[in-house]
Amino acid sequence: MAWDLVKYTERTWLVQQYHLARPGQGPPRLGLYDRNGLCFTRVLNGNELSGSLPEEMGNLQNLFVLQIDENKISGTIPKSFGNLKSIGHLHMNNNSLSGEIPEEISYLPSLVHIVLDNNNLTGPLPAELSNLANLLVLQLDNNKFTSSHIPSSYSKMSKLVILRLRNCGLEGEVPDLSGLSLLDYLDLSHNGLSGPIPTGRLSESITTIDLANNNLNGSIPAIFSGLPHLQRLSLARNQLSGSVPSTIWQNMLFSKTATLILDFQDNRLSNISDTLNPPENVTIRLQGNPLCTTSSQFVMSEFCGPERGNEERVNSTPIDFSSSCPTDNFCDYVPNAPHWCFCAVPIRVDYRLRSPGFSSFLPYKSSFEECFTQGLNLEIYQLDIDSISWEEGHRLWMHLKIFPQCCSQHIFNSSEIQRIKALLTGWKVLLPNVFGSYDVLNFSHKGPFDTATDESSNSGITIGALVGIVLGVVAVSLAFSGTIFLFVTKRHTQRRHGSLRTRPSSSIPIKIDGVKGFTFGEMARATDNFINSSQVGQGGYGKVYRGCLADGTVVAIKRAEEGSLQGQREFLTEIELLSRLHHRNLVSLVGYCDGAGEQMLVYEFMPNGTLRDHLYGKSKEPLSFAMRLRIALGSARGILYLHNDANPAIFHRDIKASNILLDSKFVAKVADFGLSRLAPLPDLEGTIPDHVSTVVKGTPGYLDPEYFLTHQLTDKSDVYSLGVVFLELLTGMHPISQGRNIVREVNNAYRSGLLLSIIDGQMDSCPLECIEQFTKLALQCCLDHTDGRPTMTVVVRELESIWQNMPESESLASRSIDLYSASSSTKTRNVFTSYDISGSDLVSGNIPPVYPR
Repeated sequence: MAWDLVKYTERTWLVQQYHLARPGQGPPRLGLYDRNGLCFTRVLNGNELSGSLPEEMGNLQNLFVLQIDENKISGTIPKSFGNLKSIGHLHMNNNSLSGEIPEEISYLPSLVHIVLDNNNLTGPLPAELSNLANLLVLQLDNNKFTSSHIPSSYSKMSKLVILRLRNCGLEGEVPDLSGLSLLDYLDLSHNGLSGPIPTGRLSESITTIDLANNNLNGSIPAIFSGLPHLQRLSLARNQLSGSVPSTIWQNMLFSKTATLILDFQDNRLSNISDTLNPPENVTIRLQGNPLCTTSSQFVMSEFCGPERGNEERVNSTPIDFSSSCPTDNFCDYVPNAPHWCFCAVPIRVDYRLRSPGFSSFLPYKSSFEECFTQGLNLEIYQLDIDSISWEEGHRLWMHLKIFPQCCSQHIFNSSEIQRIKALLTGWKVLLPNVFGSYDVLNFSHKGPFDTATDESSNSGITIGALVGIVLGVVAVSLAFSGTIFLFVTKRHTQRRHGSLRTRPSSSIPIKIDGVKGFTFGEMARATDNFINSSQVGQGGYGKVYRGCLADGTVVAIKRAEEGSLQGQREFLTEIELLSRLHHRNLVSLVGYCDGAGEQMLVYEFMPNGTLRDHLYGKSKEPLSFAMRLRIALGSARGILYLHNDANPAIFHRDIKASNILLDSKFVAKVADFGLSRLAPLPDLEGTIPDHVSTVVKGTPGYLDPEYFLTHQLTDKSDVYSLGVVFLELLTGMHPISQGRNIVREVNNAYRSGLLLSIIDGQMDSCPLECIEQFTKLALQCCLDHTDGRPTMTVVVRELESIWQNMPESESLASRSIDLYSASSSTKTRNVFTSYDISGSDLVSGNIPPVYPR
């Protein structure tokens, strides 16, 4: 599609001789903004525009933002741009612009951002840019300023926050930048800069200094010490000599999210100025220096090893709605809402920081949330930063969810959507300078509560609106009742546990057969004083560490956090109960520690981690269907033992993929009985009730919906949760993801004859009959009403039947399995003909293998 762009008026621009090639991608995204945020259309970036920039653009006196990045624009930057007196943002990166940066750019009094990276610009860097008194961002990476020096006048740009001149063909010495008192981010890497590093004091707000891949020499100066916000200092691949300074981090106060990376690789450093003993927040990289061949084995192993990944995750520990929010396919739970289980349809925004002044986002996360929500006139809890990702060119992509206010509504009305959209796309959400400028890449709001018109209806309210109202009322009622129960329970727990962390050591000695009592000192020695590197997990109870006891036994040590501490008698009673559970498919309790304000449980160590790890990408080798079936059978047997053979019987109440562990032979073992409840005991007449009335607890996605509604916990509640795990094994899908519920997704595919479309593509081929049997069983376990679900006895029988139908080669490939006869097991196959779960008629004649998607 060709666009003829000509000068139209001062406030409207249709550009001349541009070409837009977006077949099948919808309408173009053309647009410009003036100072008042008036948008001529929308944005100009990412449109495949080609051609050169017309001189007539210089007539747009009111133009505030020129955003034409990520196109194919060539030619030079017109000198007429010097007439854009109102321009504040000049974003023309990722094009094919050539020639020199015109001196006329330095005449623009309002210019705050110059972003021209990834072009073919040449010539010297204009020294006149230092005349831009309000310039905050100068980003010129990946251009061809051959044989150019960095003008010393740049040190006069007193408001500059971000200076990026990476890979620009620069030569000469690094200028003294001590005059840039507000500088947060400096990147001069991948150039031909030489000479020593200047010793002038740098800005105390600086987070990143990257001088790597140059020809710098001399020693590492003391100016890098005492920079309180420093996150990354890279001097790698230069010719620096002398010693490694050990004082850089000494005056830094590290928060929980703060880290510091010191990259000194591939230089000529020959010794260490003092003993290197950095805190755990600091990473030092020294490989490729002479000292790595002459220093102690400790230095060589600790700092001279291969570079490790440094992936940043904004939500490293997903929120666990352990107070049992009901599964919901229509909306998302608001993680930080003042009322638990508040569910709403969010606005979803793909948002990008173009030139952030930091290397790690987490220390700035709170500041971003506060300023972003303030700019939109929202409460902080209404924003959820769902995920982040660093993109090439030092740009930070975010997926944001913006929720309605709790708890009056579950969906934004149209006027509120338009208000938020106008503020975001009109550049009216002001952030501190350290965040640079931003793009709104996508803005969407979709959900079952969206307004829809039904022209065939004569009623005053549409069917869609009526469904939305009903669902909203039901959701509010459930959330309100759940909140009341939660609030009372939480207050009671806080009062009961408030001072336990500081209580004295155990004063009620107790001996429990088969379980050893450990001292705090023994636990500390086993984990090297609970060093971070020994931590292997974290749950609602606390952190889990890998430990090695004095006799060489490797164990997993669960250390309760302050909010998880119990009363001493309750803790020891729980240990006594756990000590009586012995089954090959349950994680064995080895011992405990109760003293010095600490409570720890010591379990056998599971070297292959959790089932969740293997399903969602942490494992290098995917699980075959035979191995998944074997894990399902092992898990079912462990739960069957809890229901039928434990004395007293136990309902687990929190079965999920992360609570199924795998030993060295991939034998599944059920773990984490922190939420377990004893099954009901017979009353005076010998009758055993079929449920336990209790406050609802569990994990969203795995929670029995009938248990949530009635607060009546039964053995069938565990059956439902295990059924969800079976569906995860089958599909590789999360129980709840992006508003989608795994039970509904699989049910819909099964009933529609599309079962093969949802099978996990990581699996190898497997018999279709076995897949279909396994799917039917999983869906029967996940029926809404408890009466329709099979018992654990029947679940184990059916899994054994499926296993027997597996080809011998596949069952052997997953390692041998002992199909021993448990008290509840039988070789007789149960076909489950009584359950009303209709599926596709996939089987006819010979049974073909299934090849997953």
